[in-house]
Amino acid sequence: MTQSKAIQEPRIFQISRLFSNLRGDLTGGLTAAVVALPLALAFAVASGVEPKAGVYTAIVAGIIAAIFGGSPVQITGPTGAMAVILVGIVAKYGIEKVWIAGVMAGVIQVALGVAKLGQLVKFIPYPVTAGFTNGIAVIIFCGQLNNFFGLKLPRSDHFLPGIWQTVSHIEGVNWAAVGLVVVAIAGNVLWPKINNTIPGSLVGLVLATGIASYFHLDVPKIGAIPQSLPMLQTIPHWNDFSLIRELINPALALAALGSIESLLSAVVADGMTVSEKHNSDRELIGQGLANIIVPFFGGIPATGAIARTAVNVRSGGKTRLSGVIHGVALAIIILTLAPLASQIPLAALAGILMVVSLRMIEWEAISLLFRATYSDFAVMILTWLVTILFDLVLAVEIGLIAAGALFIKRMSDLSLAKIPETEVFPPGIPLELGKEIAVYRVDGPVFFGAAERFVTFLREQPEVKYLILRLRFVPNMDTTGLVALEDIYQDLKRQNCRLILTGLQPQVQQLLQRSGLLAKIGLSNCFETTTDAIYSLSPEINSNTEIQEYG
Repeated sequence: MTQSKAIQEPRIFQISRLFSNLRGDLTGGLTAAVVALPLALAFAVASGVEPKAGVYTAIVAGIIAAIFGGSPVQITGPTGAMAVILVGIVAKYGIEKVWIAGVMAGVIQVALGVAKLGQLVKFIPYPVTAGFTNGIAVIIFCGQLNNFFGLKLPRSDHFLPGIWQTVSHIEGVNWAAVGLVVVAIAGNVLWPKINNTIPGSLVGLVLATGIASYFHLDVPKIGAIPQSLPMLQTIPHWNDFSLIRELINPALALAALGSIESLLSAVVADGMTVSEKHNSDRELIGQGLANIIVPFFGGIPATGAIARTAVNVRSGGKTRLSGVIHGVALAIIILTLAPLASQIPLAALAGILMVVSLRMIEWEAISLLFRATYSDFAVMILTWLVTILFDLVLAVEIGLIAAGALFIKRMSDLSLAKIPETEVFPPGIPLELGKEIAVYRVDGPVFFGAAERFVTFLREQPEVKYLILRLRFVPNMDTTGLVALEDIYQDLKRQNCRLILTGLQPQVQQLLQRSGLLAKIGLSNCFETTTDAIYSLSPEINSNTEIQEYG
């Protein structure tokens, strides 16, 4: 009888957890779908394709990536970063060739995942990612100026000519369109202060569309959207090898950006949840499969979407089911509301994208880099400018070269080693305390690859409650090292493990103070020597015990 009860209880708990997750996944998936609808339409328009392609992409890619990807909470669909690349490819090659390039990009992503190269994204320095993210935001914002002013102008492939085109035709401004943009922005920004249940972007979209329809305003609209599910189609000339050679560069660009953005989004999701962490290689395979399949349903290349993923997590999504629910919900919406969506003004989508772009700009990163080290700030500005004036892939390449040059200049390999307990734990310390404390010696400048090593350590030794970093031989630290140290601190905090620093050098201490990280860690967790730190953790040690001082 006792044995039967012991067997039954875990099943009860499993069922309880299943229903608990189901409720969270249902809420997260439905909320993400509501947020995704206006963004899918807007990013499709920004990519130079029909609005339906954006929704079809969110449905098909969202479901496939959720099932096969490496992140349990990732939401996949059209994004602003991908739109920036797609608009040029669509203008140059046309939508049919974009489908072929998308399939090729997916194949490349799957190959990267199979080759287990997903971890490489973690070695992209922080100023580079901040630079191209901010550059994308500027491009998206400026790319909506024609719709902001209601100008019916052909889309420009390049940033500066596009700005000049808008400025030179400013006399033809449509003030009704400008008013609708203001309404969409106001609804997007102000509504969350009233109610957080319904996304502000949806409220702004509905308000602007309602006003345009009620007053019969003469403004450009997105046009008819089929009231049907995405259907399987053939891709013309997909087996033309000369065409494949022609599209290899666009495919590489799509694969590179899709991989980087998806993995960065998965990393962000990891920081928001204590559930299963993502598998980088599997995530590349899942995103690649999505990009291989979605062109056969009329969609465009997709990536993991940071904002929609964050909405999913904050709304309760915990498993892959939330991503599947997001795709199914979008399919139901398009079947029931497609005729209404055709009346959406382009100005309303412009307002939504402008708000999205402003929120994409990493203001905190700009401030941190400016206050920390000017060399890292220069790398971010360089990456930012190349992103705007040229393209994203070139920006990442140049940013990596610049960051690598700085890294070599700072000379360093991070020497990280666990100090044996016999060297730091003197006689008299209880064995139990010795199991709870780990001491690591760090020699040389701290850099951007450090955080993952500590995450791995924590997974292997979950019983450790105190991690002491001996930093006496760390002469300096750059901004990416600072971000890595903060990641270490956050991971330890989630694992209920206390971070203690010893032997801080003046340059490192000043950087931690300027950034505010020292205040988070706490001065009470900083000691001159490792022995002092161990004493603070072991009040039961007899004061007469002879302990050799360990710096």
